[in-house]
Amino acid sequence: MLKRRYGNRPDWKRIIKRDYAQSYFDTEEFRGYVCLLHTVEVREPLHVNYGEKKLCIVDDGYWWLQQFPSGEKYCVTTMFDADGEIVQWYIDICLETGLEEGIPWMDDLFLDIIVLPSGEHFLVDVDELDDALNKGVIDRADYELAWDEAKRLMKLIEKREFGLLDLAEEHKRFFIDKE
Repeated sequence: MLKRRYGNRPDWKRIIKRDYAQSYFDTEEFRGYVCLLHTVEVREPLHVNYGEKKLCIVDDGYWWLQQFPSGEKYCVTTMFDADGEIVQWYIDICLETGLEEGIPWMDDLFLDIIVLPSGEHFLVDVDELDDALNKGVIDRADYELAWDEAKRLMKLIEKREFGLLDLAEEHKRFFIDKE
């Protein structure tokens, strides 16, 4: 069974205090739901390693902006530090997205792309995708869909033509300016 991930991350025990907002956008550049999760207070920071790089992706005062574009097979999470600087973009390849009790969700297809502000990018969790196929969690069609979508997005990222990354700051400002 695929993991269903919700925009408000209700089961994330690391977060002690949070603020959450979401809105539907219907513009020329983007159509879909955008969620902003503010991790006001966390139990402990979360760090990830990419080769020799160690990044903090969650700490007190961090922001996670999640974009759920309508009709696409991916979702983008932009992680901002407490100073409002982008730490990374995390692109989840997904089977589908939807809305449950007013909250956007995605069914995660395991394969992910990480993009750093420097332009470096990484394809990750290939082993998880392979395991899901081998264990029958997904079928060959879903496996191929994940790879096709990842390859398509990687090409756009390499050519700097994946515009959703550029909208992250604007979408975040939309929520911050409302406060």
